[in-house]
Amino acid sequence: MPAGYDLAMFPLESPILPGQPIPLHLFEPRYRQLAHDLAQVDEPEFGIVGIARGREIGGEDVRTDVGVVARVVQSEEQADGRWALLATGTRRIRVERWLDEDPYPQAIVSDWPDPLDGALDAPLATLRAAVDALVAMVATHRSDLDIAVPTLSDDPGQAIWQLISFAGLGPLDQQQLLATPDAATRATSAAGLIDDRRQTLDALGWN
Repeated sequence: MPAGYDLAMFPLESPILPGQPIPLHLFEPRYRQLAHDLAQVDEPEFGIVGIARGREIGGEDVRTDVGVVARVVQSEEQADGRWALLATGTRRIRVERWLDEDPYPQAIVSDWPDPLDGALDAPLATLRAAVDALVAMVATHRSDLDIAVPTLSDDPGQAIWQLISFAGLGPLDQQQLLATPDAATRATSAAGLIDDRRQTLDALGWN
């Protein structure tokens, strides 16, 4: 994609990460129109950004300027006019400026890939150790749960996103990591956040 391209947007109360599945049920007229328009193209994509303040419904919100492109995997119009969409987060984007919301939110965005340089083996191992420790802690409190880390991508950058998504961090932490400039720093920061979460849950006797 060229720098500074026009993209239909869907603000959500929680950020979405690359590789994360996104089930959506669209009932507002503007987003029904968005789903209809996406259904007319061969490779439907739209942008998702988090909402810093406000709510999804009604349009009165303050939006973050870092998000992802979501690729539609499946869409179906319901009998009552609502749409059910399944999409997947793909690549990071920055919002350069918002356009008129006619008939739905749109923005000029640019792709924001991670830098290609930098070794990721050590940061990925640190993050994996933090996630494994979190899973082990949960197992000590809830032996009835069978939680396992998913099979990770051979691409270390994508594996880092998978581990962050699996760890179940809150939306503010996820947005912070989404806006982290590079994968190595992201992995190290995520490991620290996950360790903090594990220690807090352990102290509270997680259940």
